[in-house]
Amino acid sequence: MSVLQMLQDRSNNQCELCASKNSLSQYTIPPSLNENVANDVLVCKTCLDQIEGNTEMDVNHWRCLNDSMWSEHVAVQIMAWRMLQRLRNEGWPKDLLDMMYLDDEALALARATGEHEDESAKIIHRDVNGVILENGDSVVLIKDLKVKGSSMVAKQGTAVRNIRLDHENAEYIEGKVDGQQIVIITKYVKKT
Repeated sequence: MSVLQMLQDRSNNQCELCASKNSLSQYTIPPSLNENVANDVLVCKTCLDQIEGNTEMDVNHWRCLNDSMWSEHVAVQIMAWRMLQRLRNEGWPKDLLDMMYLDDEALALARATGEHEDESAKIIHRDVNGVILENGDSVVLIKDLKVKGSSMVAKQGTAVRNIRLDHENAEYIEGKVDGQQIVIITKYVKKT
């Protein structure tokens, strides 16, 4: 059984955040790189577009978190916590955050993307041209890079898809090159 099928079974074929049954897809919560039921949630297009910042945040849509934050699934709890953190300046999300409980391990994962930090304290990753990089972006290497600890050389012009950001260092991103997961310095990439 695929991860998507397991998520559909777990959620009764509805968005695990807002309970919509339309346009559902699997979403792997960052910074995780591997898809599995523990790291993924089933979300609708409306939730996904707002999570990824493709559309403007609709504050009233997220009132659904009042229910989904109590999910028995840690991945759903983490996404609810992150979205409430993004909305905390609205007032009502602070009340929900005060009621919410995550164990230490889940809270550490929830904080991994820095949703809880003020904008001024967040680490911002930028490519060689100063363009802001986000989790899931695609980049191209602008020069040949020798991969430490191996004989591999990542060639200039290589596309690296679905990057992950290092949330402790603004100069590092992770991605797969020739099937190998490597750390890349941001000044050697250009966002596509």
